[in-house]
Amino acid sequence: MSNGPHAKLAELGHTLPEVVPPLASYVPAVQSGQHVYVSGQLPMVEGKLLATGKVGAGVSAEQAKDLAQQCALNALAAIDSLVGLENVVKVVKVTGFVAAASGFTAVPGVINGASDLFGAVFGEAGRHARSAVGVAELPLDAPVEVEVVVEVS
Repeated sequence: MSNGPHAKLAELGHTLPEVVPPLASYVPAVQSGQHVYVSGQLPMVEGKLLATGKVGAGVSAEQAKDLAQQCALNALAAIDSLVGLENVVKVVKVTGFVAAASGFTAVPGVINGASDLFGAVFGEAGRHARSAVGVAELPLDAPVEVEVVVEVS
């Protein structure tokens, strides 16, 4: 039995979604040298946002953490379609954006939804540098957006 990233995703009860089509003039992911840069991923499934609104007002922190996990799954789908998840050597950097209601400061906990998934799928290679930023608005009124940089072989 394989212990690669696809097997680990299956163990965790996840399947990779289809790559989310770009919403504007960009591509889902691009490789430059040994790195893949994934465009910001929204919590979309089958072309629809799972939720809209501000975290801390209408979207709970726990729901937003789950949405960040979906963003991470969408990022993994983009990586897989470009180079294959089995070629990921290291998750290098995660940047998470949270559309935060006034006074909502638990932004890092929300982005843990993405970080925890990368750690569960890649183990030590999933540990990464990170920024978690609260913002006023995100595209399409999404509560969360996640982008990632990975090193590949």
